[in-house]
Amino acid sequence: MRPVLSVVDLFAGVGGFSEGFLRVNRTEKKFQFALKLLVDSDPTASFTFKKNYPRIPFWNADIAKLKAEELLKLLRMRRGELDILIGGPPCQGFSTLGKQDQEDERNSLWRYYADTIVRAKPKYFVVENVAAFARSSQFQDFLEATSRGGLLENYGFECDILNAADFGAFQARKRTVIIGYHRDLGFPGFPDPTHVGRHRTVGDAFREIDVDPDGIDLPNGDEVAFAGKTFAGPFTSRELHLGRNYRPLSLARFAKIPAGGNRFNIPDELLADCWKKHTSGSGDVMGRLREDKPSVTIRTEFFKPEKGRYLHPSADRAITHFEAAVLQGFPHDHKFVGSKTAIARQIGNAVPIPLGRAIGKALARRF
Repeated sequence: MRPVLSVVDLFAGVGGFSEGFLRVNRTEKKFQFALKLLVDSDPTASFTFKKNYPRIPFWNADIAKLKAEELLKLLRMRRGELDILIGGPPCQGFSTLGKQDQEDERNSLWRYYADTIVRAKPKYFVVENVAAFARSSQFQDFLEATSRGGLLENYGFECDILNAADFGAFQARKRTVIIGYHRDLGFPGFPDPTHVGRHRTVGDAFREIDVDPDGIDLPNGDEVAFAGKTFAGPFTSRELHLGRNYRPLSLARFAKIPAGGNRFNIPDELLADCWKKHTSGSGDVMGRLREDKPSVTIRTEFFKPEKGRYLHPSADRAITHFEAAVLQGFPHDHKFVGSKTAIARQIGNAVPIPLGRAIGKALARRF
């Protein structure tokens, strides 16, 4: 029987990071990862996870209110028995797309993550976040915490910016990845890229997906109750190949954007006055995904073309929830619950599954 390596996932969302670790089990012969507990404050994400992994404990709770002693009690573990702690604290406060508010209270959640490391004493830990995190004051605080006398003085860590496309994902999502280790064990190394020079593309991802969506609204189905609330669903990824009702003006704009093009291809007569004045800036706004390249980062509002390069490579529409889920690595039968907006948030906030798998394989080398 293979040895079991225990994993706890904080800020777990719908479990993209955890699913990556579980996929290592399909090929690993020496051991298997066992998810002991996942924690997230979003009830819709929590219930989505429970619908896919009913036997894995999931705590729908705010990590700021989660005491490490309670965590250990739930796990029936003593300090030092947890093998790996993983998580991606919310990044909105220092995202390059946001206001880069260094005082955003969400940024302080890494401190609760660090406190859990101190009290649970895992052998290794992983932090995944936006690339900008590596340049933030929070990162410097984290670094200082590992110095002598710091909160994490018994740990060291290494940091790198990893591109999910280099590990088989359908999207070029660059993320800060911190791999920490107890100083008695040493650094396990970062994952070895497997797809440099041969990235999987949007065309690869969409090859078997119909160009025309199946409809607009979520299918009529059951409602499910969780945490005192009622949610629509569950729906499989495949059932979420759903479009939107676009105004004629929007459709006219989309029609003027060629393959690989963007808002700068739209003629003046179709532009709003405010757009006419902005002749510089991001080339991704109202952009078409390039069929021969990985997608841009799939974010929570991928269904809005004005938010980035989210137009279908050939159709005059934004990508559907199904297409976004595929670009993140979710299988066609993965279940989601909630409104279309809530499901989009779940998809966009997930760690690409191939990146999670690569990190899991890198940690596996030390066991």
